[in-house]
Formats: sequence, C-alpha cells, structure tokens
Amino acid sequence: MASRNKDKATREARERARVYEARTQLHEERGRRRTRDNWIAAIAASVIVAGAIAGQAVYFTTGPGAPAPSPTPTMPAPSATTEAPAE
Repeated sequence: MASRNKDKATREARERARVYEARTQLHEERGRRRTRDNWIAAIAASVIVAGAIAGQAVYFTTGPGAPAPSPTPTMPAPSATTEAPAE
C-alpha cells in the first residue's frame, strides 16, 4: 500500500514539475515576444514620424504649400553711354 502512495506522489510531483516548467517557459517566451514587439513598434513609429516630417518639408518647399515667388524691384543698371558729370 505504501508503494502505491509513493508512486502516486512521485507521479503527481513529476506532473507539477512539468506544469511548472511549461509555465516558466511560456512566461519567458511572452517576455521575449513583448520585447520584440516593442522594438518593432518603436521602429515603425520612428519611420512614420520621419516620413511625416519629410512629407511636410517637401510639401512646404516644393508643393502647393510653398510661398509664391514675388518679383523684387531692381534698379536699372547704369549704361556705358551716360556721361559722367563734368568737373
């Protein structure tokens, strides 16, 4: 009778150890996955922000958001035919 109880206790201990090991492994895998997912999200967010900044820069320098060039008044160049004032 003691042998049966000992076998049952050993079997239950093995099962508890197996379940514990599986739970520990699952916890470690989830932690690695969370870390990986955080890195992917940070890189994706950085790419999106950089793209938005580049898009704004392009839009406001070359696109319809660019200011219209206005002509600047220029002074007429002195011509070589005008005579210098006499002294």
